[in-house]
Amino acid sequence: MVLYNRVPKTASTSFVGVAYDLCKRNNFHVLHVNITANNHMLSLENQLKFAKNISNWNNIKPALYHGHFAYLDFSKFGMPNPLYINLIRKPLDRFISYYYFVRYGDDYRPHLIRRKHGNTMSFDECVLKKLPDCDPNNMWLQIPFFCGHSVNCWKPGNKWALNEAKKNLINKYFLVGLTEELGDFISVLEQSLPRLFKGASDHYLNSNRSHLRQTVQKDIPSEETVKKIKESLIWQMENEFYEFALEYFHFIKKFGFKNKLQNVMYEKIRPKG
Repeated sequence: MVLYNRVPKTASTSFVGVAYDLCKRNNFHVLHVNITANNHMLSLENQLKFAKNISNWNNIKPALYHGHFAYLDFSKFGMPNPLYINLIRKPLDRFISYYYFVRYGDDYRPHLIRRKHGNTMSFDECVLKKLPDCDPNNMWLQIPFFCGHSVNCWKPGNKWALNEAKKNLINKYFLVGLTEELGDFISVLEQSLPRLFKGASDHYLNSNRSHLRQTVQKDIPSEETVKKIKESLIWQMENEFYEFALEYFHFIKKFGFKNKLQNVMYEKIRPKG
């Protein structure tokens, strides 16, 4: 059982598209967890129900569950934790992508009207006017997604939340990749979880349906805007978390492919019989 608590605007739709295309071929299930009102947190009652339901739904295994919700520790309800996976993105890139996404939508569902449709204000102008839509506090998302359901996880700039997110990434997640290295993330999953992801890399590279989802319009921010955002504590903490994840993912890639080579060499030299 694999659980992908996908962070918004991190190429999650592109990755899930690969999983949906592969599930019939590899004989596993892909299920979307729809959270009421797009809330990223579950009530305590729903946390328990969710953990019990997917842990005991044995006829829908193996399975990949996915949805936009914060990390949930199943063990506190006496359930075994699933294999958590996730993707994260450079925080300012993700923030800008979301800003334009709610105004213009994307090429995945181009006819769907987004909630800020008709608002053509650029991100630069928004930052200059210090409006709520581009307040750096709204960048506080990847850390709480990995931190979990504690109230302190969702307090922008909370140092405990950053440390908790780092601990969970290392100790609770099977694999966390980067939007900027999506192909490598898929390759590592194929190598380490072939039961689900056999053929994923080839499909991602060669299928037109698994291309990166693109926001219809997205302006590049000015140097002045970037400088202002990077002066904020929230960006600095979210970027610290991103750099932490990047370093660990690169370590996983290096160790994983090295280990694969060792296994191949072992198969070649061991005596038969």
